Amino acid sequence: MSVSKIITLLIRQPPYGSSSAKAALDMALSAAVFEQQVQLIFVDDGVFQLLPDQAPQAILAKNTSAALTALPLYGIDTIYADDTSLAQRNIDRDALPALVRRINQQEISRLIHDSDVVLTL
Repeated sequence: MSVSKIITLLIRQPPYGSSSAKAALDMALSAAVFEQQVQLIFVDDGVFQLLPDQAPQAILAKNTSAALTALPLYGIDTIYADDTSLAQRNIDRDALPALVRRINQQEISRLIHDSDVVLTL
């Protein structure tokens, strides 16, 4: 018998320059396969992962944003983006994918509080 947990991933790293972005998305998909409730919260430079039309081939990297489109197939229908981080980086709400919900620090605190497991990447 499987016990479902709420797993929250706080994603702070930009999409390229390290393996953190790919690792976070791989963790999310793996947990969702095992019927865990996954919450992805993008904060700080992690919000850059949400931008469409990335061209990582110019730096010989794979496009991590493509994995975002697969999230609903794994039962992850909403992902969260810190409103302050978006504003500080001049990221327009209209540039974000439809499954992204902008939230404030108070809402982030509530999501973390209600989680069984919190990982920061």
